[in-house]
Amino acid sequence: STLEVKRRRRAQKQLLARKLTQEQTQPRTPEPVEGREHVYVQTELYLEEISDRIVEVDGECQTDDFLDRPPTPLFIPAKTGKDVATQIEEGELFDFDIEVKPILEVLVGKTVEQALLEVMEEEELAQLWSHQRAFAELRNAEFAELQRLEEQDRRIREEKERRRLEHLEKLRKQKETAEKIAARAFAQRYLADLIPSVFNNLHDSGFFYDPVERDIETQFLPWLMSEVEETLQKKVLGRMMLDSLIRMVVEKRLDEFSHPPPSGRTEAPAEEPRAIDAAPQVSGEADAADQPVAEKEESDQPVAEE
Repeated sequence: STLEVKRRRRAQKQLLARKLTQEQTQPRTPEPVEGREHVYVQTELYLEEISDRIVEVDGECQTDDFLDRPPTPLFIPAKTGKDVATQIEEGELFDFDIEVKPILEVLVGKTVEQALLEVMEEEELAQLWSHQRAFAELRNAEFAELQRLEEQDRRIREEKERRRLEHLEKLRKQKETAEKIAARAFAQRYLADLIPSVFNNLHDSGFFYDPVERDIETQFLPWLMSEVEETLQKKVLGRMMLDSLIRMVVEKRLDEFSHPPPSGRTEAPAEEPRAIDAAPQVSGEADAADQPVAEKEESDQPVAEE
């Protein structure tokens, strides 16, 4: 009930106020100085070991059987002083008709007051329930309005985000179109002189050539050089053979002239014509030897020219 809830809240408030009062009135340890801190330690004379489990020890003892004894007599104190008596007549101490009036007034007043409190509580509860219903209706209406506003705000945000994305997409397409147009214009301007420059570079690099000139350079000139080289090798070989023959003849003649003929022969005059005949032969051989040299000189001239 509402009264019970109010009573519990009041009791909780009183308990919290009492705890706050006790905490405020309880003396506390002063705050530690800078660089130090308080540590909780045991300061008792006998230290107690703190452990999670309490040590338990079983012990036994044997007692004697109880013996029956008589009950203890009541304590009756001894009389002191003198006995005195007082006579009270009827009606001297208490008159019901007179003494019952304030009691009845109090009972009736309390009953009426309690009835009035109950009626007031019922009216207050009725008003609270009516206020609660009105508050619930108002809350529901505000909640519905809040949902409507949230939905409207959500739609506005979605519309704003969609418009923003559309604008960004439009800007992106415009930028892409402008870049494409600029790239196309740049490509056209760049490629305007590209083909002539490419052909010129290819012509300078030798990709475009005269077929007759190329045939002469690749076919005729290598063949001509090989033939000239072969001819020169043959001339050199002939010259070497001729030089070797001349050396052999000269060495043979030198050997013959270096050894004199024997003294017993009588045909010495007849050998002189041989020497005379040999001399023209030698000269003829020398002329033959000189002829290749001349031919060599003549053949050297085309080689130098080539």
